Amino acid sequence: MTPCSRRKLLKAGFSASALAAFTGRVPVFGQTASGGKATDWVTLGKSNVKVTRLAFGTGTMSGRVQRELGQPEFTRLVRYAYDRGIRFFETAESYGEMHKMLGIALKGLPRDSYRLMTKMTTRPEVDPQSKIDELRRLAQTEYFDVALLHYQHTPTWVSDTAKWQDGVSEAKHKQAIIGKGASVHGLPALRQMPGNKWLEVAMIRMNHKGTKMDHENYNSPDAGNVPEVVGHTKTVHTQGMGVISMKLIGEGAFTNREDRKAAMKFAFRNAGVDSVTVGFKNTAEIDEAIENLNLAFA
Repeated sequence: MTPCSRRKLLKAGFSASALAAFTGRVPVFGQTASGGKATDWVTLGKSNVKVTRLAFGTGTMSGRVQRELGQPEFTRLVRYAYDRGIRFFETAESYGEMHKMLGIALKGLPRDSYRLMTKMTTRPEVDPQSKIDELRRLAQTEYFDVALLHYQHTPTWVSDTAKWQDGVSEAKHKQAIIGKGASVHGLPALRQMPGNKWLEVAMIRMNHKGTKMDHENYNSPDAGNVPEVVGHTKTVHTQGMGVISMKLIGEGAFTNREDRKAAMKFAFRNAGVDSVTVGFKNTAEIDEAIENLNLAFA
């Protein structure tokens, strides 16, 4: 498939009405507020990249949980998720061997049948083009559907990562990347997202309890400011950014399934996100996450 035809395949027209004022129940962008499924394809805002609502995350404890499964078991888990309809897979440079393991797990599957997201550590001394090429080789892919500037946690991250933004934009021009954005930790970093013209995709921590969510101190153990996070999420959404949420189970803190169900419902029905990523270590967790997300739309 040529880069041009691939790009046409991955892109679709983006049309969405303005998000309703926060009432506790808001419609999901481009979707009705009920009847959705975990494996539905949704558009990530102005990136025009289509992904499944539920993504397979590989960063549980910075990827340690997935790495310790070993390649055969990890591959089996990825293929199980794929067969169940999860077609969005994400990893990060900081997750150790996960680009390589994910590339092996997905090898042989039609590349246009799934979406792949990478998150890059924005070290000032690293050349963005070289890093993007390295990660593509490791993941055995010609392109990433989404590339994010990973773990932005300072109020100056926008100016600090100017070189990386230029590098990602160049890779996007070359079609090595389709959609671009950033993941943030902490309110000072999150506050820089609204109004940002470079961002197409925003990755934001989200759950109903504020566990492992954004606080004035990005690394605080205290509960995050849920109303402010939801407010910024809705703002960037109305500005056309696609929103992917993480920390849906509080980085493993939600041992009660009712909390896991409530977190999924909150992300989609209250905050109005497009997609969520959850890290899995067995097939039962995949089945439950699909069911919990489906229940959020029931």
